[in-house]
Amino acid sequence: MNRIKPYLPLLVLVIVVVAVFASGVTRYLNFEALQTHEAALRTFVSDNLIVALITFIAVYAVATAVSLPGALILTLTGGFLFGPWTGGSATVIGATLGAVAVFYAVRTSLGEALRRRAEASGGKLKAVIDGVEAGAFGYILTLRLVPLAPFWLVNIAAALAHAPLRAYALATFLGIMPATFIYSGIGAGIGELIARGETPDAGVIFEPQILLPLVGLGLLSLGVTLYQRRRANTGDAL
Repeated sequence: MNRIKPYLPLLVLVIVVVAVFASGVTRYLNFEALQTHEAALRTFVSDNLIVALITFIAVYAVATAVSLPGALILTLTGGFLFGPWTGGSATVIGATLGAVAVFYAVRTSLGEALRRRAEASGGKLKAVIDGVEAGAFGYILTLRLVPLAPFWLVNIAAALAHAPLRAYALATFLGIMPATFIYSGIGAGIGELIARGETPDAGVIFEPQILLPLVGLGLLSLGVTLYQRRRANTGDAL
């Protein structure tokens, strides 16, 4: 039993992954499904706000933990149903919980074996591991703010680098806030249009509730580009 215990977190994660994909829930992770069920979802949220928030956080945590396609749709849904600030906050909490679950499962189950393979093969995973070891909080925060590496890759690399759990969780929580609230704001703007009986089309980008978050996203993307160029010029790009 003692030999099996370290693998229990990973086993639970694998079971969740299989259950999620077997359930076919991924077919609902699109904007068409959101529009179809919009009235029922809004009614449920209005009548059961706390339950709806807890459910959304749990769903987002699972989606993050299993790297489920459709994270962007879920982020938009948070703003769509709960508004930009409440929806954004719920998304940040859910994503952080899901990331911590992966981090813990990898570190307790396959950490050493995966680390040896990463060190032998080199590549982006090894580069992220080295960066985390050089300064866990600052490096993870940078990777969350500036998406130089996929979200799931940072989860695994931080675990393999034995990053402190508190530093990892806090850096993730703070780092994903800017983009999350921008997308949540876009989702809230789309929700306002649908609530007015309008169908979003190409002209939707000129609506203030959509345009302003898009401008914020553009500025964030510009910052990412400039940051990546600076790292490339200094020979420190991932």
